[in-house]
Amino acid sequence: MLLAVTTNYQPVDFLPIVVQFGLAIAFVAFAMIVSHLVGPKRKSTVKDSSFECGIESVGNARTPISIKYFLTAILFVLFDVEVIFMYPWAVNFRTLGWDGFVQMIVFLTLLMAGFAYVIKKGVLKWTGTHA
Repeated sequence: MLLAVTTNYQPVDFLPIVVQFGLAIAFVAFAMIVSHLVGPKRKSTVKDSSFECGIESVGNARTPISIKYFLTAILFVLFDVEVIFMYPWAVNFRTLGWDGFVQMIVFLTLLMAGFAYVIKKGVLKWTGTHA
């Protein structure tokens, strides 16, 4: 038997959400105004200069970076996200049965095929050029 659920939302039902959103905006505005009023006002070339972990900034910030760095980062994120999908499968392994096992084998086969392709192309080699 299916239960028919009818809900007639009134605008007053959304009042808590609107109040919470308003309080969040008010808090952000309050924090920004107070930090501006209470914060130090002393400006100098030393205080206004770039600072990175105590290391003096040297050179141009527009220096080109090797594409290998970006490829490695993207591949790490890609394969890391794929591995995250394995956790719920491992938790529910017994309830999924053989069907879930076969689906995970297909998933891992495709994942490893992509990984083999990346290795074959030489994307993870830091020396020399990759094809």
